[in-house]
Amino acid sequence: MPEKESKKHKGEGHRKRLRDKFLKAGIEALHDYEIIELLLSLGTPRKDCKEQAKAAMRKFKGLQDVLEASLDELQQIKGIGPVNAFGIKLFQAVSERYLKDKIVRKKRTLKSTKEIFDYLYQTLQKEKEEVFKVLYLNNANRILGVEEISRGATDQAVVYPRKVIKSALDRNAAKLIFAHNHPSGNLNPSDQDIQITRKLKKACNSVEVKLVDHIIVGRKDYYSFRENDRLF
Repeated sequence: MPEKESKKHKGEGHRKRLRDKFLKAGIEALHDYEIIELLLSLGTPRKDCKEQAKAAMRKFKGLQDVLEASLDELQQIKGIGPVNAFGIKLFQAVSERYLKDKIVRKKRTLKSTKEIFDYLYQTLQKEKEEVFKVLYLNNANRILGVEEISRGATDQAVVYPRKVIKSALDRNAAKLIFAHNHPSGNLNPSDQDIQITRKLKKACNSVEVKLVDHIIVGRKDYYSFRENDRLF
């Protein structure tokens, strides 16, 4: 074997120490930039990615923002291209699939607004237009299904309460949660949000289906009509 093939690549020992630390003590044992470094190394296992990981943390100001950065945004950092950005985008996609399977396919019982937000955030935070979804539940708060019912322009979408109620009855749902995103990041409910919530509440009451909440998803947080006593 030629000598150049037998030599270890730069940073191999460091990378192994990071992997061993994770396997022994879990994700909490790693610094945020070390997590990014390991993800970058998935696409380029023979390249030292430490400096690129630190540069990504400086540019995006945090682990979450690095993971949510687009491929184009990641490639603005010297040394990061589509190949080594692969690990970051793969991790993000797997996380989204995991949350969807965990909540929907396993028919999980929802226990908190935060848990609902965590799922909705993964599915809505990339959207550039308003997207409205309904989560259909049984009496035990177990998910029966999730449906996108409307998609609109940057600041508006049309929602038909009759369509929502029909889907609820078709699924034998006892409760529903209404949710949509605000691409601007502003969590304050608009007049249109308030009006549609009133209409949905009235429509639900007419068929004895309970409207549990209306959640607005922002860039990093949420607004709950229920928690703010605005379900009318």
